[in-house]
Amino acid sequence: MTFTTRPVIMGTHGVVASTHYLASVEGLQVLREGGTVVDAGAVMWFMLSLLKPHLVGVAGEVPILLHLAEEEKVLAVNGQGSAPAGATIEWFIEQGYPLIPEDGFTPAVVPGAFHAWMRTLDEFGALNLKRILKPAIRLAKEGFPVYPTLAAFLERLKGRYLAEWPASAKTYLPGGAAPKVGQVLKNPDWARTFSRLLRETSRDAGSGRSQGFDAAIKYFYDGPIAESTVGFMQSFKCRDVYGKENHGLMTLEDMASYESRFEEPVTANYRGLDVYKCGPWTQGPVLLQQLNILEGYDLKGMGHNSVEYLHALIEAAKLAFADREQYYADPDFVDVPLGRLLSKDYADERRSLIDPDTASMLLRPGGAPQVELKESGEKPFHEGDTVHLEAVDSEGNMLSATPSGGWIRTSPLIPGLGFPMGTRGQFLHLDPGHVERLEPGKKPSTTLTPSLVMRDGEPYMVFGTPGGDQQDQWTLQLFLNHVEFGMNVQEAIDAPTVHTGSFPGSFWPHAVRPGEVSVESRIPEDVVEGLRKLGHKVVVSRPWSHGRCLAIKYDLETRVIHGGASPRTGEPYAIGW
Repeated sequence: MTFTTRPVIMGTHGVVASTHYLASVEGLQVLREGGTVVDAGAVMWFMLSLLKPHLVGVAGEVPILLHLAEEEKVLAVNGQGSAPAGATIEWFIEQGYPLIPEDGFTPAVVPGAFHAWMRTLDEFGALNLKRILKPAIRLAKEGFPVYPTLAAFLERLKGRYLAEWPASAKTYLPGGAAPKVGQVLKNPDWARTFSRLLRETSRDAGSGRSQGFDAAIKYFYDGPIAESTVGFMQSFKCRDVYGKENHGLMTLEDMASYESRFEEPVTANYRGLDVYKCGPWTQGPVLLQQLNILEGYDLKGMGHNSVEYLHALIEAAKLAFADREQYYADPDFVDVPLGRLLSKDYADERRSLIDPDTASMLLRPGGAPQVELKESGEKPFHEGDTVHLEAVDSEGNMLSATPSGGWIRTSPLIPGLGFPMGTRGQFLHLDPGHVERLEPGKKPSTTLTPSLVMRDGEPYMVFGTPGGDQQDQWTLQLFLNHVEFGMNVQEAIDAPTVHTGSFPGSFWPHAVRPGEVSVESRIPEDVVEGLRKLGHKVVVSRPWSHGRCLAIKYDLETRVIHGGASPRTGEPYAIGW
């Protein structure tokens, strides 16, 4: 029996997984009470916005994938926020910006996640908003024990909080000091904000469940929360990474006009499995492009994590991410040629570009000139990151979501509300020729990328991870570990991974690392040397420092649900019954 860091969690009624165990507990409780996978997902999201405030907040964004067993369909939810009407290339150029900054108010987009969860709960949930919010409000009031990664993060932010962001200091530096591991951290402003939302919306909604979600959206986007948010950004100047101080570009009209929406997902078949992703407003299709390329290899015959295997993975990733850089953007603004990019014939063309003996140092988008990559951009001390959550019930309903944004590192807490705005606008570009150029109302194409898999029209599995540009590289390896090498979900999660940065990064300052490959130190030394001989610039990372993957598999024959969670960072957990 292969050792795993945690047991495979097996249940017959339901299994949930998230990037903090306290969120997972509450998600499972919702399923036990008869809630749907959407109810469980929303409860975990609200919990994570408090437990992981450096990774996600309620003013962030979310892509969601759903399998609805009764309707026999897979659905995507677009919860990405849009750029304000006042956010233009001309404005940033006039202000002397070389790039859209990573912090402050100017990269703020309209919060998309709250709207998306409310609409999805209204359509596919069973519980009312009061039950959904109850655990998070209690957590905000009573607090939770600070864990090591959060304690270290807040220690690094202490200076800025004390010098510039008093509302952030008030909540996250109790007594003027960063909290220690095990210290209980509360957020009373957050608790008051959402207790007030429940109180006010219950009056507007009467006894109707659906009306409660409508009223909550109005309160958030066209009521007191929007007024406090926009008022703060228009009255307080926030310094950014360039040393510039600016008010926000967001208006009440931007907030009130926002709509999330339900969409058809994109899909590709890999060896009989239908893999679903959200559209090119995420990086999701790169996973499908990688799978299409790799389907032409005998991966199992190469051997797990062999030099030949990892070289094929890395080179396939370079080609897929080159297409992301060339083509992916908000499809409301750009005609993304997904039909061609996801075709098997196109994958054959791309596969032929991979030299089995040499690592490429080029950016090679299909149908466009290749570019010689040059190293650029200093890495920030901590790139924005995210959380992941998923839920599967006994009927085979499945949810996979990768919420993010609204980080406490890049924007100050809004006084009285208990959360900051997001800064996802940093993903957009000031180059008018770039496919991801900034345009008013445009949604940045995020790295957020949940995954859902069906087999012969029946539910099979969901998975995902935090990790920015690495998400669809780490989850690719998780999926192949299971499908090609027969690993159970926990074995597939535990296995060491690699990733490349040989393409322009999504986060400010869009760093490029030509040929660079990061490998966890558990990869054997002879494999590392073999990759170097092929020309890869290998950087050996700490053990257990890569993908924070989560996965849940549904066994159609036994109706047993199998869940796993990465031990990396310590807090993620799957739980079921």
